[in-house]
Amino acid sequence: MKNTIVPSIGIIRQNISTVDFENAALQLFRYQYENNNVYANYVNALSINASDILRLEEIPYLPISFFKSHEVICSKSAQPIQSTSYEQVFQSSTTTTGVPSRHFIKDISIYENSFSKGFELFYGDISKYCLLALLPSYLEKGDSSLVYMVNKLIKNTQNPDSGFYMHNYEELADKLRQNEAKGQQTFLIGVTYALLKLAEEYPMELKNTIIMETGGMKGRREELMKQEVHQILMNAFKTKAIHSEYGMTELLSQAYSKGNGIFQCVPWMRVLIRDIYDPFDIGLINETGAINIIDLANTYSCSFIATDDMGIAFANGDFEVAGRLDSSDIRGCNIMAAEL
Repeated sequence: MKNTIVPSIGIIRQNISTVDFENAALQLFRYQYENNNVYANYVNALSINASDILRLEEIPYLPISFFKSHEVICSKSAQPIQSTSYEQVFQSSTTTTGVPSRHFIKDISIYENSFSKGFELFYGDISKYCLLALLPSYLEKGDSSLVYMVNKLIKNTQNPDSGFYMHNYEELADKLRQNEAKGQQTFLIGVTYALLKLAEEYPMELKNTIIMETGGMKGRREELMKQEVHQILMNAFKTKAIHSEYGMTELLSQAYSKGNGIFQCVPWMRVLIRDIYDPFDIGLINETGAINIIDLANTYSCSFIATDDMGIAFANGDFEVAGRLDSSDIRGCNIMAAEL
């Protein structure tokens, strides 16, 4: 099997049939097996003959931990990659003792295309919004894929009032009040602990504002259930729903929830649930398990990722996030990460 032709990025579009998605996924699998040494070694370690993979259900998923321990990128060379091999590298947030994930991006335009079309699909034309971002911990880090996305979206609003806020909560509260007074549609995206601080110190009624939390306490506050966080925010801002974004350093696509913690994928992304004790039992419906993701936008890294998140998938393709796997729950293929 040899597939050196890079699959078309035209798959990032609003309408993708089941057949088109499967064909694109199989094409990407073949390309990434031939060009991504880390993924190829992993597939081989599973004693899987890549030529035998003919259906979507047969594609193996790379444990997400490989993004911490290996350079997951399509490259002909087996040597450590050079800076000329990629345009951008995103790094996850982590504790001082933790090892961050790194995602090497060979073509940043694919990411920009993915998040721009994804936002438009869920929320319409970005130019109708004033986008306010409360992401202090991510801004401090400097190499966040979330900050890169939000920065581009802010620019695309072409609204001079759009922008980032660090710890200047009073200034942000004033801007929200001004936008409400003039009926400006506003999109407030923030990390959870910062939104809770804003809610405590500056509660107000927000009729024209979509509030989206991206998750994350990062040890700054007591951990709360997602439902508790949303209820606190809804009470403080007198809104009917809190939206959420599901994304990560290792992905170039996002899923969105418009309330109740139920997420929908963009058309070029799929979430499947695996049994936590049998990583090859994939496709559980209405049962809690670990989340596997197919992200067709990950053209030059790996499109097939076994995450450490827990969740439930529904028959219509929507899903819910139910927390994180304990290290004691991780079985099977993750063990190989230390061996390859």
